[in-house]
Amino acid sequence: MRRRPCLSLLSFVLLIVCLSPLLVLNASVPAAAAGPSVSAWPAGIFVVRVYYETAEDIGRLSSFDVFEYNNLASKYVLAAVDRAGFRQLQSLGFRVAVDEEETANFRLLSIPLGEQDGAVGIETIPGYSCYRTVEETYQAAQALATNYPSLATWTDVGDSWEKSVGQSDGYDMMVLKLTNSQIPGDKPKLFITASIHAREYTPAELATRFAEDLVTRYDVDADATWLLDHHEIHLMLQANPDGRKEAEAGRSWRKNTNENYCGVTSTNRGADLNRNFDFRWGCCGGSSGTPCDGTYRGPAAGSEPETRAVQNYMRSIFADQRGPNLTDPAPSNATGVYLDLHSYSELVLWPWGFQSALSPNNSALQTLGRKFAYFNSYTPQRSYQLYVTDGTTVDFAYGELGVAAYTFELGTRFFETCTAFQNTIVPANLPALVYAAKVARTPYLTPLGPDALNLALSSTSVEEGTLVTLNATINDTRYRSGTGEPTQTIAAAEYYVDTPPWVEGAVAHAMAPVDGVFGSTAEAVTASVDTTGLGEARHIIYVRGQDAAGNWGAFSAIFLTTTPTAVELLSFTATGAKKAIIVNWETATEIFNLGFNVYRATTEGGTRTKLNAELIPSVTYPGSQTGGFYTYTDVTPNNNRLYYYWLEDLDWFGATEWHGPVTARRNR
Repeated sequence: MRRRPCLSLLSFVLLIVCLSPLLVLNASVPAAAAGPSVSAWPAGIFVVRVYYETAEDIGRLSSFDVFEYNNLASKYVLAAVDRAGFRQLQSLGFRVAVDEEETANFRLLSIPLGEQDGAVGIETIPGYSCYRTVEETYQAAQALATNYPSLATWTDVGDSWEKSVGQSDGYDMMVLKLTNSQIPGDKPKLFITASIHAREYTPAELATRFAEDLVTRYDVDADATWLLDHHEIHLMLQANPDGRKEAEAGRSWRKNTNENYCGVTSTNRGADLNRNFDFRWGCCGGSSGTPCDGTYRGPAAGSEPETRAVQNYMRSIFADQRGPNLTDPAPSNATGVYLDLHSYSELVLWPWGFQSALSPNNSALQTLGRKFAYFNSYTPQRSYQLYVTDGTTVDFAYGELGVAAYTFELGTRFFETCTAFQNTIVPANLPALVYAAKVARTPYLTPLGPDALNLALSSTSVEEGTLVTLNATINDTRYRSGTGEPTQTIAAAEYYVDTPPWVEGAVAHAMAPVDGVFGSTAEAVTASVDTTGLGEARHIIYVRGQDAAGNWGAFSAIFLTTTPTAVELLSFTATGAKKAIIVNWETATEIFNLGFNVYRATTEGGTRTKLNAELIPSVTYPGSQTGGFYTYTDVTPNNNRLYYYWLEDLDWFGATEWHGPVTARRNR
């Protein structure tokens, strides 16, 4: 009786050995990517392609370490397994093939920091110096708060699991808040969490660089300046610090490190934090109830201290803007954006993840998702289209609070090379994060409108009273191509000086199409900005456009500096006298004025001749707010002829300004 199962097992193994080449060759991928059969693979963890027929099949994989990757064209997902897991997948009826390239990349995660080539202590990740450790990330955030105290605060909002039970190597759950604290008021908020799955390195580094970029460009870049003046950006740079330290020690760690699940010393212990959130927790086959599984959801909704820290923080900064029913939409003017940064797959995802039915705000979520995907060229889709998930961050943020919520799956691997990270992921995604901050006031409305681009001034620094030409491009086409997002022709454009429309007292100034008529989806627009009365200051000019459907798009901004007029005249006269013409002028102020030249001509449009051989020096001191009185006697004119006189002032920077003309005749 015992020998029959042994014969059956032997037959099964022989069958697998015989068929394994076919399993590889039948994969809808290049032969080189498929790799050898499991019987030839060395011991350890490796990555396989698991082919499915329907999306529901993926729900049967909740007990496996399935990556956030779904090849919709060839219909396979990626999972990390050992030999036993490989056989288990086959026993479930899945076609499975080893992916050599993904396995090689995945195994980079198993090299401890101190053992990698060129390692020096735990300074960054050797061989991957572009990624900072938990400690270095925290140090960078603290440095921002220390060096820019009016723009950044670094706040403890909870504990990691290890710290919550008194272990000395646990961490505070920290949030970096960016805003100009000198400008009070309730501001729109963008909240970003990163690396909630510990082995995902790029999200935490991208979020940290986004923070550094915004703060260091404040007062240098107009967009960074107005965003920090009028909005708030909140970043939990390391959403799973305990798990991240396990990953840094050379383990492919996904979950937190809760020792109550799967054994104190097990490398499979912990809960998947992105399956532990309250909303629709454990509802729909998108997580596992087995503690040792990669997607273990925990024993109860919100059971993990890291999860509670994120949820409580969201509730503290976002109002509840959605009703209790699944079909209740958030209002169109709802505020706030939440982004959860993951890797990898080059995806932009939005709710729902737990069901195939559309969320009540799906149309607006889709529009903003397609806008994000314009910047990073990722695939925009609903979370469920990746595979079913429940108890996730984005479903909580939207389902519980009505906040526009998205997951970014960054790049093409967990351990992205520094070259790819710095040359591709950062430049592709920083503009998407900036756009998220721009539209946080009304994320369900503003992305429908066109973008304001290519702002330019005829001069960025002028004397007060000078007319300045403002040019821009208004473009309604900037959505991920091929997604079917409708576009409209441009109908209007406007600019504001210093005071944007959400602040009392704002004044809109219309801009005109350069070609004379609005009628295209992308329009060059222009306006003359009158600087009279602006005083000596640097100003922010805000520009936005409107499409034919009435949607106003996101603002872009540019700096304009106005300086006081070098010389403000109270009077300038020419009077005929015996054998001379007397030229008099009086100034109210002379800011950095060096002196004057007097010019004469016989006609208003004639050639001007300078009369004084040397510059007539200013009688005031540099920067004076007072003026003086001046006289120049012209003894060369002929009798009874009308003469025209001009006054030229010259400032310390070489700039000149003309006054006049005034006229007079010489007396006999």
